[in-house]
Amino acid sequence: MVGALLVHENKVIGEGYHRHYGEAHAEVNCIASVEEHHKSLIPASTLYVSLEPCAHTGKTPPCTHLILKHGIRKVVVGCSDPFKQVNGKGIQMLRSAGVEVETGILEKECIQLNKRFFTFHKKHRPFIVLKWAQTADKKTGLEDYSRIFITNETMNRLVHKWRSEEASILVGTNTALHDNPALTNRLWTGPSPVKLVVDMDLRLPASLTIFAGQTRTIIFNKRLHEEREHLLYYQVTEEVNIVHQIINGLYHHNIQSVLVEGGTKLLQSFIDEDLWDEARVITNLDMNVVNGIPAPLLQKVRQVESITYGSNLLNTYHHY
Repeated sequence: MVGALLVHENKVIGEGYHRHYGEAHAEVNCIASVEEHHKSLIPASTLYVSLEPCAHTGKTPPCTHLILKHGIRKVVVGCSDPFKQVNGKGIQMLRSAGVEVETGILEKECIQLNKRFFTFHKKHRPFIVLKWAQTADKKTGLEDYSRIFITNETMNRLVHKWRSEEASILVGTNTALHDNPALTNRLWTGPSPVKLVVDMDLRLPASLTIFAGQTRTIIFNKRLHEEREHLLYYQVTEEVNIVHQIINGLYHHNIQSVLVEGGTKLLQSFIDEDLWDEARVITNLDMNVVNGIPAPLLQKVRQVESITYGSNLLNTYHHY
């Protein structure tokens, strides 16, 4: 997600953003938006862009070439691009051509905007969001796995919005078996995430909703490593920590983020391995179950915000 502005003597004459993956970058849309009677002002204008201009040919031509072609003499960059084919090369190319480049402007905010992208390329893993709902006495469900509804309609819709914002969604065997979730964002707009499920012994029946439809689904298991239509069986071993194998598999399949919606065991395994970036915990303040499944216990947390939606309290935490 990148935005760009072209400014001449404190007046914005062009603006644009990267609308869709594989299409024109922010700089291209920004320069193209300049009205005909302002085009002569482009060389004397300053280009502001939230992410370093690319210097390589990927889905589109290099933005640095476009900047030089139009004779822009000053560029202000929010943050550098960690992608290995860019990673400072765009800034270096512009400076070598005599362009004045200022960097690090609102850098923290620019990095936050693309936290998934930065995590993927700097840490070589997807951005990991943990999510669970718990009762007031910190239980995620009943011991017999019978279904209880902890969240209200408002929170359910918000959770589906979260799903639309992530590349994939992960659950464990028990959640898939007992809750039979669809793992789609049917209460929100946009494409549903890639569905992920841990099923080590392949004991989940094919009739489950998680396997329905044509959404890509990855099954982490210890028996098969093959692909059947939209189903990818990704083989793992019990000799290596399962969480690390899942994260490694997602990285190699270019999946930049994952929303973990599994049960306590799966969620706690990510926490224990120190592999998470953000946690969203929904608490029903009016519900107690006493003899239930204990909620996960977070470690190394920094609370960011707390919002109440009726009887549901949403606490968002960041890992530090």
